[in-house]
Amino acid sequence: MIEPVKIQIRFSDIDVMGHVNNATYLSYFEYTRMYYFEKLLGLEWNWNEHGILLVRNEVEYLKPIFLNDQPIIEMFIGQIGNKSFTFHYEVRVRDVIYTKALSKLVCYNAREKKTILIPELMKKSFSQLNNYKY
Repeated sequence: MIEPVKIQIRFSDIDVMGHVNNATYLSYFEYTRMYYFEKLLGLEWNWNEHGILLVRNEVEYLKPIFLNDQPIIEMFIGQIGNKSFTFHYEVRVRDVIYTKALSKLVCYNAREKKTILIPELMKKSFSQLNNYKY
């Protein structure tokens, strides 16, 4: 199992209401994906030929996160298709879920500028993630 990501909240993440701005969560999820991909595929993965494109995000804000909170984000695997897959995220503070989200990604070869099947090694690496329970 991969350890959840610990998020350091920056002062610039906070909006006038005193909590993390809703748009900032997308950066947190991007950071989480890259953290998990490093654990799943290593640093030498060829992202130009076996890359991904983000095609959808959904975020459900359940509770506000404040500057001194110490959130963690756990990522789960959801639906896996031929060319696309879905990651789900749970943002927790003190073991309470504050935010739920998902990202749909499509595999993409940037050199050829076309979508591709999910690379076999990537697909196999998903077995290291917990399945999301809907």
